[in-house]
Amino acid sequence: MPDISFGLPNARGEAHSFDRSEIEKVLGLPFTPDNRVRILKSGKETFQTILDSIENAREIICVEIYIFKDDNTGTRIAELLKKKAVQGVRVYVIYDHFGSFLTSRHFWKDLAASGVKLRASHPFKWTSPRRYVRRNHRKLLTIDGQRAFTGGFNIADEYHRYFKRWLKAWRDTGILLEGPIAATLLEMFRQRWIAWKGKPITWDKKAAPVSPGVPVIPIFTNSAKERRRMRNLLYYSINRSREKIFITNAYFTPGLKLMKALGNAVKRGVDVKLLLPGKSDFAPVHYAGRHSYAKLMGKGIEIYNYQGSILHAKTAVFDRHWSVIGSANLDFQSLRRNDEGNVGILDSDFSRQMTRLFLDDLHQAVKLAADTWSERPFYEKVLEKFFALFRKRL
Repeated sequence: MPDISFGLPNARGEAHSFDRSEIEKVLGLPFTPDNRVRILKSGKETFQTILDSIENAREIICVEIYIFKDDNTGTRIAELLKKKAVQGVRVYVIYDHFGSFLTSRHFWKDLAASGVKLRASHPFKWTSPRRYVRRNHRKLLTIDGQRAFTGGFNIADEYHRYFKRWLKAWRDTGILLEGPIAATLLEMFRQRWIAWKGKPITWDKKAAPVSPGVPVIPIFTNSAKERRRMRNLLYYSINRSREKIFITNAYFTPGLKLMKALGNAVKRGVDVKLLLPGKSDFAPVHYAGRHSYAKLMGKGIEIYNYQGSILHAKTAVFDRHWSVIGSANLDFQSLRRNDEGNVGILDSDFSRQMTRLFLDDLHQAVKLAADTWSERPFYEKVLEKFFALFRKRL
């Protein structure tokens, strides 16, 4: 059992090291104030809330997703989207061409025949095959401009529930946002819809502010400039932390700059904990990330491997007030190539909830120790060193 005897932050509004205007300056856009946020702690909770929200949609549904499978979960979502389209609700879906490559053409044709508008992002082109490494990794769903969902989930059985008794659904985290931020995210979807050659979507209704509400800032990327700002925000968040950094990440292959920043945080007295997968669905990235573990532990960073199901969440909590949740992994692909979607919440109460979730996950994790880590099998060390050579191509 890991040592988790340290205290939880409180919500008394005490002074903290994160400044709203500084975060806005790093990202180049403002916070959207007065929102309600709810953590979705499991695939079951996430998808049940999504299904209920789609069922209650009255005017417009927008889905932007990396993987949309035609399995049980995907079919259930698709049937509901078709039903709403027949009822007159405008339904738009952007799916990533690479991420949803195995989904059948019949599945898409059936959706389109029911009135669902479809666009594929980053389709393969023979004229520029190298650009196919760029992917739309976002996970965003907006309902009537009033509610929005994002997180690490895709539309597939492994994120919701496995239909085989001996397999568990993946451990992921989502978030439900209500208030003006939903309209902000809908506007971002509208821009991406046009970018992928869809006809303009008309919508001018605004969600009512939530009082009391929390400020939320979108951290969405679709250009080299925006990805650079996302990286700058990551380093700003680490460098400004004074107490705790709790990071949960599914595909963790840190570069030297990130390892140095985390190590410097430990030198300042910051408690740095990383919750990473004990097993992964993609072995090359898993082994490439493990290659950095010895150096990280040598810097005083604590590493925990999640046990049981596959860990797919991407969240971070910095000190007592600043949290980030979304789709971005801490690997070269997410930080340098992908279109990603995250939100940042500057609120002590939400930070407390995120910290409690992190601590709950640690109960299902094993803390790595430098001495026993060095005794792992020789073949694993070989695989780690080999795949680390291709870290920037995975």
